[in-house]
Amino acid sequence: MTSDTATALNPHRVQRRTVLILSLAQLLSGVGSGASLSVGSLLAVQLSGSNAWAGSVTTITTLAAAVAAMPLAGLAERRGRRVGLVSGVLCGMLGAILVIAATVSGLFALLLAGAALLGLATAANLQARFAAVDLAEPEHRGRSLAIVVWAVTAGAVAGPNLIKPGAVVGEAMGLPGIAGPFVFSTAGLALAAVLLLIGLRPDPLLHARAMRQAADGVADTAVPGPRRGSLLRGLAAIRSSPRAGLALLAVVAAHACMVAVMSMTPLHLQLLSEGPLASHSAGHAHTASTEVFVLIGFTISLHIAGMYALSPLMGWLTDRVGTVPTIIFGHALILAAACCAGLGAGETSNVTTGLVLLGLGWSAATIAGSTMVAESVSPDHRVLVQGVSDMLMGAAGAVGGAFSGLVMSWIGYQGLNLVAVAIAALVVAVMLTSKIRDDPHGLG
Repeated sequence: MTSDTATALNPHRVQRRTVLILSLAQLLSGVGSGASLSVGSLLAVQLSGSNAWAGSVTTITTLAAAVAAMPLAGLAERRGRRVGLVSGVLCGMLGAILVIAATVSGLFALLLAGAALLGLATAANLQARFAAVDLAEPEHRGRSLAIVVWAVTAGAVAGPNLIKPGAVVGEAMGLPGIAGPFVFSTAGLALAAVLLLIGLRPDPLLHARAMRQAADGVADTAVPGPRRGSLLRGLAAIRSSPRAGLALLAVVAAHACMVAVMSMTPLHLQLLSEGPLASHSAGHAHTASTEVFVLIGFTISLHIAGMYALSPLMGWLTDRVGTVPTIIFGHALILAAACCAGLGAGETSNVTTGLVLLGLGWSAATIAGSTMVAESVSPDHRVLVQGVSDMLMGAAGAVGGAFSGLVMSWIGYQGLNLVAVAIAALVVAVMLTSKIRDDPHGLG
């Protein structure tokens, strides 16, 4: 895109169209991802023949998303957001197809390969929130980012409910019933890719770059200097910006706390049901098991609603009061959530309340932290720093999920929540004592 073309387009209209396209694509790909995650553990057990591999699909998907964050960010930096997002979503579509092939062939390795490619779609979905702020005005960055995050809600809610319809569709196509949800995944990801390919024009990142060139009257805004790897350049930009470092601390800590506590809550609720309240009779044991299954589903659904449903409110709060106060508010909620779930671990109502607060805290800290990342570095480094943010966020989730079981077996569910309390309290203390405050205009 030339500078003359950029100046001829209305940036407000382009921004509204960009947010709409990104939100619709998130909805479609979210339905696909939700359907996949809902049966991933079942497939892993079925194809591996062991319960020990139940979490393998989620783990591989999370790790792949973290590893893919920087390559996708580098691709976006060179070719634009559209190419980067479409590439990730198409890889996810291929992954869903491989999972279907795995259910037909019975090959566990093929399932893991498909899960890894689905992780690339997850990485693309994460980077879509940053694409929403490429053209956003500084005072509306939080709102634009939050709208795209909010679009995930519909997919997260609808996805798990596609298991039964998916089984019908799968059997009608001559596939195993459990492969049906991945048919929806394939269709949703394919539609999202087409929507991004056609609708994300002009490319928000390239358009913003062309607008800066037109405003500066230069042909190229690239930063001179030696060409280094994307990760090294992203880390160098973070080291030069204390605000970016604080933003990454907020996002990474919030994600680690959220994943660690959330992943162990279903097990805690199950163990709680098997405690003094559980009946020793076979008939009552079956009833209790059914009740706790419903309770777990209800609790996690409320937690997911807390993560995404109020995203626009968190975006408005970020724009209204600033990123730093909203980050402090988010981690204060995480601290309160861990106290509620940990100190009240013996009551299911306290655990459920804690999980809702945990989702709300994650939402506030992630949206405000991501907005702070976007505005803390120059536009020339922004994409790579955002890639580093997603990479570290994914790695924190993987570490939090992996070690949460060990921590819980060592010091229990209460102890796990106390660790989350300590992490959230540390972030709040750092933010309160830091001399860094909000810059209402950011860096452009």
